[in-house]
Amino acid sequence: MSKIKICGLKRPEDIAYVNRYLPDYVGFVFAKSPRQVTGEQAAELKKILRPEILSVGVFVNEEIDTIVTLVKEGIIDLIQLHGDESIEYVRQLQERLEDQSEGKVIRAIRVSSPKDVKAVLDYPTDYLLFDTYIKGQYGGSGETFNWQLLKEVNRPFFLAGGLTTENIRQALDTVNPFCLDVSSGAETNRVKDEAKIQHLVEMVRE
Repeated sequence: MSKIKICGLKRPEDIAYVNRYLPDYVGFVFAKSPRQVTGEQAAELKKILRPEILSVGVFVNEEIDTIVTLVKEGIIDLIQLHGDESIEYVRQLQERLEDQSEGKVIRAIRVSSPKDVKAVLDYPTDYLLFDTYIKGQYGGSGETFNWQLLKEVNRPFFLAGGLTTENIRQALDTVNPFCLDVSSGAETNRVKDEAKIQHLVEMVRE
């Protein structure tokens, strides 16, 4: 069964919603975004998040020291790299966290062609995440891409980009990802919507 991640949580109310419906993961965005949180804000949200829900920190070209601190302080459980981070950067990060039980790394790739997918199939991270390519943006476009490009991927991956209650079943039928990553599709007027979170979680769990 695929898992589900609700990304871009900012408010205590958002945590209350996910605590009620229990997605597998939630995302705290530390990169510049309307959903951006500080380390202090994320720490407060993590305190009230149910322990069975894993928190993912979303970063764009962040200093390794900052990420390591957030993991070691228990604020985030997984790391999602959404920028231009090199393989050497990833290896340095993994070396710094090799004594951590969590701290798994998700590498996000913005997809515009088959070669974008093929180029990362051997990338040295625990998971890949495929998102929509929009020039000048690192993510959060709210737009889908051609999921058929992922048919040959034979390792666990997260699927992001424009997922909503209207297309999530199609995504599951098309590529059966390890996890569906939803952000704007769980919102109304850029605020997390409890009813949409409930519906999304229930649809994936079906």
